[in-house]
Amino acid sequence: MEIKGGERLDDTGFSGIKVIQGDGFSYGVDSVLLAAWAAGQLGAPAARKLKVGREMRIMDLGTGNGVIPLILSHKIPECSICGVEFRPESVDRAVRSAELNGLHERLEFVEDDVGLLLKNRPEMAGTFDSVVTNPPYFKAGAGMAPPEQWRRSARWETTADLGDFIRCAGGLLKDKGNFYMVHRPFRMADIICEMREAGLEPKTLRLVVPRDSEAPNILLIHGVKNGGPELKVLPSLAVHSGNGYTEELLEIYRT
Repeated sequence: MEIKGGERLDDTGFSGIKVIQGDGFSYGVDSVLLAAWAAGQLGAPAARKLKVGREMRIMDLGTGNGVIPLILSHKIPECSICGVEFRPESVDRAVRSAELNGLHERLEFVEDDVGLLLKNRPEMAGTFDSVVTNPPYFKAGAGMAPPEQWRRSARWETTADLGDFIRCAGGLLKDKGNFYMVHRPFRMADIICEMREAGLEPKTLRLVVPRDSEAPNILLIHGVKNGGPELKVLPSLAVHSGNGYTEELLEIYRT
């Protein structure tokens, strides 16, 4: 498998699965948390429990280099996953990573804009059991966005905004399908409002803190398409303890 100039091959820490990364951008703990959240390891209902006895279809919106589908392929063996990404160089890396790991029959990556996906590919509507997403966290024009286009598109809303991601998820999901997202706590009000507008009822929420007693800096939320109202708020999850990860974080990498 060819590794191009400026790229590197990194081990995800899950069953020997490797990911091709480039542009100086690396996936972070939020991607790992999202995969574990969808797999039922952090307190949300597991995606794999939705449909027992057959292969599930999972969509990853804004997949980047495909690291979340790669990790989910390990954590939820009975699934096929499609990742959507608008940057062609990222799609190319995701496709090559799937081939490198022998996962090309289970993982599919398409180049498209999340905000236009259902218009461009109407056949996808209502066909997915679960949708996961780690969208850009900051609104366009907010703060000091970096000059590099790849860095802006990873963390700042450029073509599609938060509402586009959530509405797309609602359109892709089957009735009672599961939605999993990682984001930032400062967007919580926007997230919940947008989810309800899209028919995705918020069901499970967990805040993530760097260390015990510190303020949360990551939000994990789970919703159900056309689900009944009742939001369960779980105890906060601490990432670090002493000089390393907490036991709960380490457990994510063991399974």
